[in-house]
Amino acid sequence: MGHGAERRRVPARDEALGAAVARAQQGDEAAFAVAYRIVQPGLLGYVRGLVGDRDAEDVASDAWLEIARDLGRFRGDGAGFRGWTAAIARHRSLDHLRRLRARPRPAALDRDVLELPGPDSTADRALESLSTAAALELLRGLPPDQAEAVLLRVVVGLDGPAAARVLGKRPGAVRTAAHRGLRRLARELATDGATDEPPHPLGEPT
Repeated sequence: MGHGAERRRVPARDEALGAAVARAQQGDEAAFAVAYRIVQPGLLGYVRGLVGDRDAEDVASDAWLEIARDLGRFRGDGAGFRGWTAAIARHRSLDHLRRLRARPRPAALDRDVLELPGPDSTADRALESLSTAAALELLRGLPPDQAEAVLLRVVVGLDGPAAARVLGKRPGAVRTAAHRGLRRLARELATDGATDEPPHPLGEPT
């Protein structure tokens, strides 16, 4: 029922990730390193989108400390581990922004969107063709709810329901936000591309 497109991003590496996590939970440090190498690029990209470049490495490191500490409590497969780590990174990022009293954006990250999107793979392919750095520059021009939905779907690689669990929203709202963000990015790519505005964090929810 329409979930095929969402599941297309579940690659064989998530099978390897699930196996590595299971071994890591048995105390295999090398397996934890494998899980880290698989997850870290997307997780760091997500954190960069939330807090900006300057503090992303530190916030991601804090998230991994929590992930390592609580690893024994995780239950699920590779895709589930990706979502679990994204939720931890999000909490760490928002806590960091609150501590810094970072500049808030007018639209809150938890703004709800009610309309359901139609299918549009063109925008998805357009964004995925970009480097992560270029994608993040474009994402910073989106409303925060759209930017975070796109980060979770494209950069972290979560499906719609998993992204919705991380954000505490309905899957339809997250799908809509991601759809609108990707369409807007596709329009920008077709015209001016990335802007020269300085990067800024997405802000924190009210």
